[in-house]
Amino acid sequence: MKPTPSISKLPKGAGFVRIIGGQWRRTQLPVALKPGLRPTPDRVRETLFNWLGQSLAGWRCVDAFAGTGALGLEAASRAAAHVQLIESDAGLVAQLSAQVARLKATAVQVQRGDGVACLKQLPSASVDVVFIDPPFDSDLFDAALKAAAQAVKADGFVYLEAPQLWGADALAVLGLTVYRHLKAGAVHAHLLQRIA
Repeated sequence: MKPTPSISKLPKGAGFVRIIGGQWRRTQLPVALKPGLRPTPDRVRETLFNWLGQSLAGWRCVDAFAGTGALGLEAASRAAAHVQLIESDAGLVAQLSAQVARLKATAVQVQRGDGVACLKQLPSASVDVVFIDPPFDSDLFDAALKAAAQAVKADGFVYLEAPQLWGADALAVLGLTVYRHLKAGAVHAHLLQRIA
């Protein structure tokens, strides 16, 4: 396994995001120069985890389009029992694996694969939260939301980050409803729940 590059050896333009809370608070995660890779802003993550609660002890979480791993590793930092990071890009998978090893994050599993396909394979009502943050120019939103709605527990959550607001009618077709919403710049952050 290659060592994590030092800040001075990173490609120009690459940067970092930081874990906001929990045992790895202030830990920096590298951001690779990849098309479509857009880490969830600190402010949005802070609000999301205020909504979810500061401790996710015992929770099972899936980050379906992991990228930098910021969402899933934030959950693991806050004591989630199991976090699955799913990413299709081989370079990002290697970077995620290096971060998990560096943090000794035993509750975190990195998996290379298609986020939607992996969500479809999860047992029904088996996870507490699914994080969905695909590239904004992709057509993955509907399929990912539909699969996530099946995977989360009745009292669980689906987090959706998208370039536009998802309305109640579009979400209802997928069996979901908005619990919380935040707009921050070009990002619409939605915390969704299954319709009872």
